[in-house]
Amino acid sequence: MPKQIIKQGEEKMQKTIESLQKEFSTIRTGKANPSILNNVQVEYWGMMTPLIQVGTVSVPDAQTIMIKPYDKSVLKNLEKAILTADLGFNPINDGDVIRIPVPPLTEEVRRNLTKDVKKIAENNKVAIRNIRRDILDQLKKLEKDSLISEDELKRNSDDVQKLTDKYIANIDNLAKEKEQAIMAF
Repeated sequence: MPKQIIKQGEEKMQKTIESLQKEFSTIRTGKANPSILNNVQVEYWGMMTPLIQVGTVSVPDAQTIMIKPYDKSVLKNLEKAILTADLGFNPINDGDVIRIPVPPLTEEVRRNLTKDVKKIAENNKVAIRNIRRDILDQLKKLEKDSLISEDELKRNSDDVQKLTDKYIANIDNLAKEKEQAIMAF
């Protein structure tokens, strides 16, 4: 029973890491990265549709993102969606494709993005600690109901702490990597 509770908690911690990685992928670095556009929604046939579903996104060079829509009638809506997403880009519509020049980051923008990374990482660490708290509460309830001994509670609590430390270290590493990518010239 305690192993099952710990395993469920670990799965939640892993989902937190996956969510963090997804969130980090939308933060700009100095190079063009198509995942920056993951949250952009385009009006297509009267419905809001993710940008990646209305065209092919590619990176022809380190400073340009190119979007080739499957249907050219959506070009104006694509351009509008990128502008309203407020990503700091000025898309160029040449009638066939949308080109997005990715300007180099200024030092101030880099520092602000690094602060954002730290804030996001800290929020995810709090989420991991909340998962730990929930697991420990469930284990304490088992001990209170005499389903496990005090020794088993202590041993399982130590395992939960090791698991928590592992995932917190993982978050720290991911944040450090993202900060280095942002600060690299």
